[in-house]
Amino acid sequence: MKKHSFYIKSDKEQTREILKFSGIAFLVFLAIVLAALFFEWYYLPLFIAPVILTVLAPFIDMPQGRKKGNLIYYTPLFITEKEKDGRIIIHGGTLFDYYYMIDRNWKGKQRIRFILSQYILGLVKLSESFSEKEAEKITLEGTSYILNDRTAEKLGFRRKETNLLQRFILTYNYLQILLANSIAKGKLSFPTIGRVSTFTAPLSVIKANKNYLYKLAEKLED
Repeated sequence: MKKHSFYIKSDKEQTREILKFSGIAFLVFLAIVLAALFFEWYYLPLFIAPVILTVLAPFIDMPQGRKKGNLIYYTPLFITEKEKDGRIIIHGGTLFDYYYMIDRNWKGKQRIRFILSQYILGLVKLSESFSEKEAEKITLEGTSYILNDRTAEKLGFRRKETNLLQRFILTYNYLQILLANSIAKGKLSFPTIGRVSTFTAPLSVIKANKNYLYKLAEKLED
């Protein structure tokens, strides 16, 4: 199993990495403030600051969430929140994870295959962490701009209506999603928020499909 390139670093190195990205974000914001003052666009920083924060956020939130136990990495590109009331929210890799895990020399197809294989292996590992009885009481839910309906159905998921709050969050984080999507595909790629889908599946179905999912992941890794 491939290890996450960030988390194999020492605590000091991780802190330096976080400070590096925080520093870059600050310098970008400072440059925008100076430009706004020069051109007398005084309200520009108020609009740009939240955008910069959305890009920086995963580089801070993901390590902190993992450290506190709020986020669980089953593979470097498959993360879940803690189970709550019989539901587990699942996440594919974020911009932070793609930055550290995607080889810049890979072609777009290689990147997508790697992302999907990590996602599938993560599903399997998640299912293995619960007994059959426990799995029957748990539902998985996640939003993705990588999975399409056909692939999701092969994994055992069904499409669910993406609610307004989810769409607002996705729209607010559009630049972050744009950058992550571009890294994932190896080229500038603008995601269509309207095509971002929410999928749900009983964990018991994933558990029952474990052998099939293993084979599918192996095929993607070939």
